Amino acid sequence: MMSDEAMRYEGSFFGRRRGKPLRAGRAALIADDLPELKVDLAAVPDDLGALFPVPVREVRLEIGFGGAEHLLHEATQNPDVGFIGVEPFLAGLAKGLAGIERLGLRNVRLYDDDATQLLDALPEASLARVDLLYPDPWPKTRHWKRRFVSDQNLGRIARALKAGAPFRFASDIDTYVAWTLEHARRSPDFEWTAAKADDWRRPWAGWPGTRYEAKAIREGRRGNYLVFRRL
Repeated sequence: MMSDEAMRYEGSFFGRRRGKPLRAGRAALIADDLPELKVDLAAVPDDLGALFPVPVREVRLEIGFGGAEHLLHEATQNPDVGFIGVEPFLAGLAKGLAGIERLGLRNVRLYDDDATQLLDALPEASLARVDLLYPDPWPKTRHWKRRFVSDQNLGRIARALKAGAPFRFASDIDTYVAWTLEHARRSPDFEWTAAKADDWRRPWAGWPGTRYEAKAIREGRRGNYLVFRRL
């Protein structure tokens, strides 16, 4: 029989939440720091800037930040931008919290559950960018319906994005890249911005790399970096 937690997340766009037991310090970060940094879906302000204790000129969302390399880099390089990072996997969440504490970041807020719940709670046209970087590809055909990119979720992202704002997607899995292009092409809300091959073959300016990208390179796969503009 599935555990209660497995049953809870059976229909989600992510798999298990727990891996190896967390070290005591990482577990304490989740217990002590997450409540202060977590976005409360019941109290999302009309102006997302109010989520942060420092002034921010815009707010960006990263869905599934993994080891938090990109999220922490972006937040450090852009102290006048607010970042919301979503990561349900506890090990990744703990790495994000540890980095926020180590770097003294005040422009990051977190959400530790299904990103669709957060997207539905955000005000319309409130985000300046959405990133989905090296997401779980769910490689087996029978699991493709669990990929985060779907017609419904592109609609959710579009509703939350400002007009002209980018949705950025990166993956080393060719079938997921093709899947994403197919869904974006038929979306009435997005256009692909690429004009030449280097526009999707090369990482974006300022890209810090992630552990998932590094693993793909070690295994002989190349990343693809797609940018779609909200119409």
